[in-house]
Amino acid sequence: MAALYTTSLCFSGGLASYPLHNSVKFGRVTVRASGVSSSPLFPGHKLQVRGKVFPGNGLPEINDSSLVVCFGEMLIDFVPTISGLSLADAPAFKKAPGGAPANVAVGIARLGGSSAFIGKVGEDEFGYMLADILKENNVNNEGMRFDPGARTALAFVTLRSDGEREFMFYRNPSADMLLQENELDFDLIRKAKIFHYGSISLITEPCKSAHIAAAKAAKDAGVVLSYDPNLRLPLWPSAESAREGILSIWDTADIIKINEEEISFLTQGEDPYDDAVVRKFFHSNLKLLLVTEGPDGCRYYTKEFSGRVKGLKVEAVDTTGAGDAFVAGMLAQLASNLSLLQDEDRLRDALKFANVCGALTVTERGAIPALPTRDAVLDAFLKSVA
Repeated sequence: MAALYTTSLCFSGGLASYPLHNSVKFGRVTVRASGVSSSPLFPGHKLQVRGKVFPGNGLPEINDSSLVVCFGEMLIDFVPTISGLSLADAPAFKKAPGGAPANVAVGIARLGGSSAFIGKVGEDEFGYMLADILKENNVNNEGMRFDPGARTALAFVTLRSDGEREFMFYRNPSADMLLQENELDFDLIRKAKIFHYGSISLITEPCKSAHIAAAKAAKDAGVVLSYDPNLRLPLWPSAESAREGILSIWDTADIIKINEEEISFLTQGEDPYDDAVVRKFFHSNLKLLLVTEGPDGCRYYTKEFSGRVKGLKVEAVDTTGAGDAFVAGMLAQLASNLSLLQDEDRLRDALKFANVCGALTVTERGAIPALPTRDAVLDAFLKSVA
Protein backbone atom coordinates (compact mmCIF):
# COMPACT_ATOMS: atom_id res chain seq x y z
CA MET A 1 0.00 0.00 0.00
CA ALA A 2 2.88 2.39 0.76
CA ALA A 3 3.85 2.54 -2.89
CA LEU A 4 0.43 3.96 -3.74
CA TYR A 5 0.66 6.90 -1.44
CA THR A 6 4.30 7.97 -1.17
CA THR A 7 6.29 9.65 -3.88
CA SER A 8 9.99 10.49 -3.57
CA LEU A 9 10.88 13.99 -4.62
CA CYS A 10 14.03 16.07 -4.71
CA PHE A 11 14.07 19.83 -4.51
CA SER A 12 16.09 19.96 -7.71
CA GLY A 13 12.93 19.10 -9.60
CA GLY A 14 9.25 19.92 -9.41
CA LEU A 15 6.59 18.11 -7.46
CA ALA A 16 5.18 15.14 -9.28
CA SER A 17 1.53 15.68 -10.06
CA TYR A 18 -0.95 13.31 -8.48
CA PRO A 19 -3.56 11.91 -10.86
CA LEU A 20 -7.04 13.21 -10.18
CA HIS A 21 -9.88 10.75 -10.38
CA ASN A 22 -13.18 11.55 -12.02
CA SER A 23 -15.02 10.70 -8.82
CA VAL A 24 -13.61 13.74 -6.99
CA LYS A 25 -15.83 16.82 -7.24
CA PHE A 26 -14.31 20.27 -7.05
CA GLY A 27 -15.42 23.17 -4.88
CA ARG A 28 -17.69 22.16 -2.06
CA VAL A 29 -19.43 19.32 -3.82
CA THR A 30 -18.25 16.31 -1.92
CA VAL A 31 -17.97 12.61 -2.56
CA ARG A 32 -19.49 9.73 -0.71
CA ALA A 33 -16.97 6.98 -0.16
CA SER A 34 -17.80 3.45 -1.08
CA GLY A 35 -19.05 1.15 1.64
CA VAL A 36 -16.74 -0.91 3.78
CA SER A 37 -16.75 -4.56 4.60
CA SER A 38 -18.53 -5.61 7.74
CA SER A 39 -16.34 -8.66 8.19
CA PRO A 40 -14.63 -9.20 11.55
CA LEU A 41 -11.06 -8.11 12.20
CA PHE A 42 -9.88 -11.69 12.57
CA PRO A 43 -12.12 -13.75 10.24
CA GLY A 44 -11.91 -17.46 10.72
CA HIS A 45 -8.93 -17.42 13.04
CA LYS A 46 -8.33 -18.36 16.62
CA LEU A 47 -5.78 -16.11 18.16
CA GLN A 48 -4.02 -16.94 21.40
CA VAL A 49 -2.17 -14.21 23.21
CA ARG A 50 -0.58 -14.98 26.58
CA GLY A 51 -2.99 -17.72 27.37
CA LYS A 52 -6.11 -15.93 26.07
CA VAL A 53 -7.98 -17.02 23.01
CA PHE A 54 -9.83 -14.74 20.63
CA PRO A 55 -12.87 -16.66 19.39
CA GLY A 56 -13.08 -17.96 15.83
CA ASN A 57 -14.88 -14.82 14.72
CA GLY A 58 -12.09 -12.71 16.17
CA LEU A 59 -12.77 -9.26 17.51
CA PRO A 60 -16.31 -7.91 17.32
CA GLU A 61 -17.77 -7.42 13.88
CA ILE A 62 -17.73 -3.84 12.62
CA ASN A 63 -20.48 -2.45 10.41
CA ASP A 64 -22.06 0.81 9.39
CA SER A 65 -23.81 1.15 12.75
CA SER A 66 -20.31 1.44 14.23
CA LEU A 67 -19.33 4.65 12.41
CA VAL A 68 -16.41 6.67 13.78
CA VAL A 69 -16.38 10.28 12.55
CA CYS A 70 -12.97 11.96 12.78
CA PHE A 71 -12.82 15.76 12.85
CA GLY A 72 -9.86 18.06 12.21
CA GLU A 73 -6.85 18.52 10.00
CA MET A 74 -5.61 16.64 6.96
CA LEU A 75 -2.34 17.67 5.37
CA ILE A 76 0.74 16.59 3.46
CA ASP A 77 3.77 15.34 5.43
CA PHE A 78 7.15 15.62 3.74
CA VAL A 79 9.33 12.95 5.32
CA PRO A 80 13.12 12.74 4.69
CA THR A 81 14.21 9.60 2.85
CA ILE A 82 17.19 9.35 5.23
CA SER A 83 16.76 9.47 9.00
CA GLY A 84 18.98 11.47 11.31
CA LEU A 85 19.53 14.49 9.04
CA SER A 86 18.29 18.04 9.37
CA LEU A 87 15.72 19.33 6.90
CA ALA A 88 18.44 21.33 5.18
CA ASP A 89 20.68 18.29 4.80
CA ALA A 90 18.00 15.81 3.70
CA PRO A 91 18.64 14.87 0.04
CA ALA A 92 15.00 14.06 -0.72
CA PHE A 93 11.58 13.70 0.88
CA LYS A 94 8.64 11.36 0.54
CA LYS A 95 5.30 13.07 0.12
CA ALA A 96 2.80 11.35 2.40
CA PRO A 97 -0.77 12.20 3.42
CA GLY A 98 -1.23 12.84 7.11
CA GLY A 99 -2.98 14.79 9.85
CA ALA A 100 -3.91 12.99 13.05
CA PRO A 101 -7.73 12.81 12.69
CA ALA A 102 -7.42 11.72 9.05
CA ASN A 103 -4.82 9.13 10.04
CA VAL A 104 -7.27 7.67 12.56
CA ALA A 105 -10.08 7.57 9.98
CA VAL A 106 -7.92 5.70 7.46
CA GLY A 107 -6.53 3.44 10.20
CA ILE A 108 -10.03 2.36 11.19
CA ALA A 109 -11.00 1.68 7.58
CA ARG A 110 -7.81 -0.33 6.99
CA LEU A 111 -8.84 -2.52 9.89
CA GLY A 112 -12.25 -3.17 8.34
CA GLY A 113 -14.10 -0.51 10.30
CA SER A 114 -16.51 2.23 9.26
CA SER A 115 -15.13 5.77 9.38
CA ALA A 116 -15.68 9.28 8.04
CA PHE A 117 -13.58 12.44 7.99
CA ILE A 118 -14.75 16.02 8.47
CA GLY A 119 -12.31 18.82 7.72
CA LYS A 120 -11.12 21.36 5.17
CA VAL A 121 -8.35 21.32 2.59
CA GLY A 122 -7.33 23.74 -0.12
CA GLU A 123 -8.98 23.79 -3.51
CA ASP A 124 -5.64 22.71 -4.93
CA GLU A 125 -3.98 19.59 -6.23
CA PHE A 126 -2.90 18.42 -2.78
CA GLY A 127 -6.43 18.89 -1.46
CA TYR A 128 -7.90 16.81 -4.28
CA MET A 129 -5.21 14.20 -3.72
CA LEU A 130 -6.18 13.90 -0.05
CA ALA A 131 -9.88 13.60 -0.88
CA ASP A 132 -9.02 10.80 -3.31
CA ILE A 133 -6.88 8.99 -0.76
CA LEU A 134 -9.73 8.96 1.75
CA LYS A 135 -12.09 7.58 -0.87
CA GLU A 136 -9.61 4.93 -2.00
CA ASN A 137 -9.24 3.83 1.62
CA ASN A 138 -13.03 3.48 2.08
CA VAL A 139 -13.30 6.55 4.33
CA ASN A 140 -16.52 8.54 3.90
CA ASN A 141 -15.36 12.02 2.81
CA GLU A 142 -18.72 13.72 2.30
CA GLY A 143 -17.94 16.04 5.23
CA MET A 144 -14.79 17.33 3.53
CA ARG A 145 -14.72 20.93 2.31
CA PHE A 146 -12.42 22.76 -0.15
CA ASP A 147 -11.27 26.35 0.36
CA PRO A 148 -10.58 28.37 -2.82
CA GLY A 149 -8.55 31.00 -0.95
CA ALA A 150 -6.18 28.93 1.19
CA ARG A 151 -3.74 26.12 0.53
CA THR A 152 -3.70 22.63 1.95
CA ALA A 153 -1.40 22.49 4.99
CA LEU A 154 2.13 21.12 4.64
CA ALA A 155 4.44 19.74 7.32
CA PHE A 156 8.11 18.92 6.92
CA VAL A 157 9.14 16.25 9.37
CA THR A 158 12.69 15.77 10.62
CA LEU A 159 13.42 12.16 11.51
CA ARG A 160 16.06 11.73 14.18
CA SER A 161 18.22 8.61 14.19
CA ASP A 162 15.82 6.99 16.69
CA GLY A 163 12.82 7.59 14.43
CA GLU A 164 11.40 10.41 16.59
CA ARG A 165 10.24 13.57 14.85
CA GLU A 166 10.48 17.31 14.78
CA PHE A 167 8.03 19.36 12.71
CA MET A 168 8.09 22.47 10.53
CA PHE A 169 4.57 23.55 9.52
CA TYR A 170 3.35 25.71 6.64
CA ARG A 171 -0.03 27.15 7.74
CA ASN A 172 -0.39 30.90 7.13
CA PRO A 173 -3.29 30.19 7.27
CA SER A 174 -3.94 26.78 5.77
CA ALA A 175 -7.38 25.64 4.70
CA ASP A 176 -7.96 23.38 7.73
CA MET A 177 -7.89 26.47 9.98
CA LEU A 178 -10.76 28.07 8.04
CA LEU A 179 -13.51 25.47 8.46
CA GLN A 180 -16.70 27.24 9.53
CA GLU A 181 -19.63 26.03 11.59
CA ASN A 182 -22.05 26.48 8.67
CA GLU A 183 -19.93 24.07 6.61
CA LEU A 184 -20.35 21.19 9.06
CA ASP A 185 -22.27 18.06 8.07
CA PHE A 186 -24.33 17.72 11.24
CA ASP A 187 -26.28 14.74 9.88
CA LEU A 188 -23.04 12.80 9.50
CA ILE A 189 -21.90 13.80 12.99
CA ARG A 190 -25.15 12.63 14.59
CA LYS A 191 -24.94 9.25 12.82
CA ALA A 192 -21.64 8.45 14.52
CA LYS A 193 -21.11 5.92 17.28
CA ILE A 194 -17.87 7.74 18.20
CA PHE A 195 -16.77 11.29 17.36
CA HIS A 196 -12.98 11.65 17.47
CA TYR A 197 -10.91 14.85 17.47
CA GLY A 198 -7.66 16.47 18.55
CA SER A 199 -6.66 19.92 19.80
CA ILE A 200 -5.08 21.50 16.72
CA SER A 201 -8.54 22.50 15.51
CA LEU A 202 -8.90 24.62 18.69
CA ILE A 203 -5.99 26.95 17.95
CA THR A 204 -7.63 29.55 15.71
CA GLU A 205 -11.01 30.79 14.57
CA PRO A 206 -13.20 29.98 12.74
CA CYS A 207 -12.18 26.34 13.11
CA LYS A 208 -12.30 26.53 16.91
CA SER A 209 -16.00 27.45 16.88
CA ALA A 210 -16.69 24.76 14.29
CA HIS A 211 -14.96 22.20 16.50
CA ILE A 212 -16.95 23.17 19.59
CA ALA A 213 -20.23 23.13 17.66
CA ALA A 214 -19.47 19.73 16.13
CA ALA A 215 -18.59 18.18 19.49
CA LYS A 216 -21.72 19.65 21.11
CA ALA A 217 -23.93 18.24 18.35
CA ALA A 218 -22.32 14.83 18.81
CA LYS A 219 -22.70 14.93 22.59
CA ASP A 220 -26.33 16.01 22.36
CA ALA A 221 -27.00 13.09 20.00
CA GLY A 222 -25.55 10.59 22.48
CA VAL A 223 -22.35 10.02 20.50
CA VAL A 224 -19.25 8.94 22.45
CA LEU A 225 -16.53 11.62 22.35
CA SER A 226 -12.91 10.54 21.85
CA TYR A 227 -10.06 13.02 22.37
CA ASP A 228 -6.36 12.77 21.53
CA PRO A 229 -4.77 16.17 22.28
CA ASN A 230 -1.88 15.44 19.89
CA LEU A 231 0.30 18.27 21.20
CA ARG A 232 2.08 20.26 18.47
CA LEU A 233 3.51 23.13 20.48
CA PRO A 234 4.95 25.13 17.51
CA LEU A 235 1.40 25.65 16.21
CA TRP A 236 0.18 27.39 19.37
CA PRO A 237 0.86 31.06 20.17
CA SER A 238 2.46 30.06 23.49
CA ALA A 239 2.89 27.12 25.83
CA GLU A 240 0.30 28.57 28.19
CA SER A 241 -2.27 28.98 25.43
CA ALA A 242 -1.65 25.36 24.45
CA ARG A 243 -2.29 24.16 28.02
CA GLU A 244 -5.43 26.24 28.30
CA GLY A 245 -6.72 25.19 24.90
CA ILE A 246 -6.09 21.49 25.38
CA LEU A 247 -7.67 21.45 28.84
CA SER A 248 -10.62 23.67 27.83
CA ILE A 249 -12.52 20.69 26.38
CA TRP A 250 -11.09 18.00 28.65
CA ASP A 251 -14.19 17.40 30.75
CA THR A 252 -16.51 16.78 27.80
CA ALA A 253 -14.63 13.73 26.47
CA ASP A 254 -15.65 10.14 27.23
CA ILE A 255 -12.35 8.63 26.06
CA ILE A 256 -8.96 10.36 26.21
CA LYS A 257 -5.59 9.19 24.93
CA ILE A 258 -2.41 11.02 25.96
CA ASN A 259 1.30 10.22 26.06
CA GLU A 260 4.06 10.82 28.60
CA GLU A 261 5.25 14.02 26.95
CA GLU A 262 1.75 15.50 27.06
CA ILE A 263 1.33 14.61 30.73
CA SER A 264 4.62 16.34 31.58
CA PHE A 265 3.63 19.37 29.53
CA LEU A 266 0.12 19.73 30.95
CA THR A 267 1.34 19.30 34.55
CA GLN A 268 4.38 21.52 33.95
CA GLY A 269 6.92 18.84 34.73
CA GLU A 270 5.27 16.27 36.99
CA ASP A 271 6.19 12.59 36.65
CA PRO A 272 4.11 10.99 33.85
CA TYR A 273 4.79 7.51 35.26
CA ASP A 274 3.25 8.33 38.65
CA ASP A 275 -0.31 6.99 38.79
CA ALA A 276 -1.29 9.75 41.20
CA VAL A 277 -0.26 12.32 38.59
CA VAL A 278 -2.12 10.53 35.81
CA ARG A 279 -5.29 10.24 37.88
CA LYS A 280 -5.45 14.03 38.08
CA PHE A 281 -6.59 13.88 34.47
CA PHE A 282 -9.54 11.63 35.26
CA HIS A 283 -12.86 13.48 35.41
CA SER A 284 -16.27 12.29 36.54
CA ASN A 285 -17.66 11.67 33.04
CA LEU A 286 -14.59 9.92 31.66
CA LYS A 287 -15.02 6.28 30.69
CA LEU A 288 -11.43 5.47 29.65
CA LEU A 289 -8.08 7.23 29.98
CA LEU A 290 -5.21 5.78 27.95
CA VAL A 291 -1.53 6.67 28.30
CA THR A 292 0.69 5.49 25.46
CA GLU A 293 4.36 4.78 26.09
CA GLY A 294 5.71 4.07 22.62
CA PRO A 295 7.45 0.68 22.41
CA ASP A 296 6.62 -0.04 26.05
CA GLY A 297 2.88 -0.27 25.35
CA CYS A 298 0.20 1.60 27.25
CA ARG A 299 -1.57 2.15 30.55
CA TYR A 300 -5.33 2.24 30.99
CA TYR A 301 -7.54 3.78 33.65
CA THR A 302 -11.29 3.48 34.21
CA LYS A 303 -13.40 4.13 37.30
CA GLU A 304 -13.28 0.41 38.15
CA PHE A 305 -9.80 -0.78 37.15
CA SER A 306 -6.41 0.17 35.74
CA GLY A 307 -3.32 -1.57 34.43
CA ARG A 308 -0.59 -1.80 31.82
CA VAL A 309 -0.35 -3.69 28.52
CA LYS A 310 3.07 -4.34 27.03
CA GLY A 311 3.89 -3.26 23.50
CA LEU A 312 5.39 -5.11 20.54
CA LYS A 313 9.10 -4.45 20.01
CA VAL A 314 10.02 -3.48 16.45
CA GLU A 315 12.76 -1.51 14.72
CA ALA A 316 11.50 2.05 14.40
CA VAL A 317 11.98 3.80 11.07
CA ASP A 318 9.51 6.66 11.54
CA THR A 319 7.20 7.14 14.52
CA THR A 320 4.84 9.44 12.57
CA GLY A 321 1.27 8.18 12.99
CA ALA A 322 2.02 5.53 15.60
CA GLY A 323 -0.28 7.08 18.19
CA ASP A 324 -2.98 7.52 15.55
CA ALA A 325 -2.70 3.87 14.56
CA PHE A 326 -3.08 2.92 18.23
CA VAL A 327 -6.20 5.10 18.50
CA ALA A 328 -7.60 3.58 15.30
CA GLY A 329 -7.06 0.07 16.61
CA MET A 330 -8.81 0.91 19.86
CA LEU A 331 -11.73 2.86 18.41
CA ALA A 332 -12.39 0.26 15.71
CA GLN A 333 -13.13 -2.21 18.47
CA LEU A 334 -14.97 0.13 20.83
CA ALA A 335 -17.26 1.37 18.07
CA SER A 336 -18.54 -2.11 17.54
CA ASN A 337 -18.86 -2.95 21.23
CA LEU A 338 -18.68 -0.28 23.91
CA SER A 339 -19.16 -2.94 26.59
CA LEU A 340 -15.39 -3.51 26.34
CA LEU A 341 -15.12 -0.58 28.72
CA GLN A 342 -16.71 -2.64 31.51
CA ASP A 343 -14.73 -5.87 30.95
CA GLU A 344 -11.05 -5.59 31.87
CA ASP A 345 -9.96 -8.84 30.21
CA ARG A 346 -11.54 -7.90 26.89
CA LEU A 347 -10.27 -4.33 27.17
CA ARG A 348 -6.73 -5.66 27.65
CA ASP A 349 -7.11 -7.84 24.55
CA ALA A 350 -8.28 -4.81 22.60
CA LEU A 351 -5.28 -2.81 23.82
CA LYS A 352 -2.91 -5.59 22.76
CA PHE A 353 -4.37 -5.27 19.29
CA ALA A 354 -4.05 -1.47 19.37
CA ASN A 355 -0.42 -1.73 20.50
CA VAL A 356 0.40 -3.91 17.51
CA CYS A 357 -1.29 -1.38 15.21
CA GLY A 358 1.00 1.33 16.59
CA ALA A 359 4.11 -0.84 16.43
CA LEU A 360 3.63 -1.82 12.78
CA THR A 361 3.17 1.81 11.77
CA VAL A 362 6.68 2.82 12.89
CA THR A 363 8.29 0.28 10.56
CA GLU A 364 7.57 2.43 7.47
CA ARG A 365 7.93 6.11 6.62
CA GLY A 366 4.89 8.36 6.66
CA ALA A 367 1.62 8.09 8.55
CA ILE A 368 -1.22 6.99 6.27
CA PRO A 369 1.07 4.91 4.01
CA ALA A 370 2.26 2.93 7.04
CA LEU A 371 -1.10 2.24 8.72
CA PRO A 372 -1.57 -1.54 8.89
CA THR A 373 -4.32 -3.72 7.50
CA ARG A 374 -6.10 -6.18 9.78
CA ASP A 375 -4.24 -9.04 8.05
CA ALA A 376 -0.90 -7.43 8.86
CA VAL A 377 -1.91 -6.96 12.49
CA LEU A 378 -3.07 -10.58 12.73
CA ASP A 379 0.18 -11.80 11.19
CA ALA A 380 2.23 -9.78 13.68
CA PHE A 381 0.12 -11.14 16.55
CA LEU A 382 0.74 -14.70 15.47
CA LYS A 383 4.48 -14.14 15.05
CA SER A 384 4.72 -12.47 18.46
CA VAL A 385 3.28 -15.51 20.25
CA ALA A 386 4.91 -18.19 18.11
